[in-house]
Amino acid sequence: MDTENIKLDMRGLSCPAPLIGAKRIVDELKSGQILLLISDCPGTKDDLFAWSKQTHNHIVKAEAMPNGGTSYYIQKGEGAKHKAQVLLDIRGAHCPGPIVEAKKLLNGMNSGEILKLISDCPGIQSDIQGWADMTGVQIIDTIEVSAGEYEFFIQKN
Repeated sequence: MDTENIKLDMRGLSCPAPLIGAKRIVDELKSGQILLLISDCPGTKDDLFAWSKQTHNHIVKAEAMPNGGTSYYIQKGEGAKHKAQVLLDIRGAHCPGPIVEAKKLLNGMNSGEILKLISDCPGIQSDIQGWADMTGVQIIDTIEVSAGEYEFFIQKN
């Protein structure tokens, strides 16, 4: 039997609320700890499995509950493959804002250091690739953490 470290009951809330709630809690867990998420939103299963694949977390078990909803046991994984020295969470800002702010931060960083940029700007994927091609910074990883929300790991050369 899987034993959870924390329980989050999100029954009655529509997607993406269960995923957002789970992400916030899993981010605070230590590697190997387990969150029990309970949700009755039909989209939670697809959201969670896609998210877990991108974030290196694991859905240990999912089972229907007799009183409605599904219980998902989510184990925090080892974490991202890249250790960022600087974090820029600029969700809500529109292009070119994320790139302008990333450029400012990268200018103050040492060669080889990594910036983690989090953005939900609709044009960020194409804009950031074009910017990297023009400036020589290296995008070492891109993770879609939820629909339209990305984490970019950018290394200064």
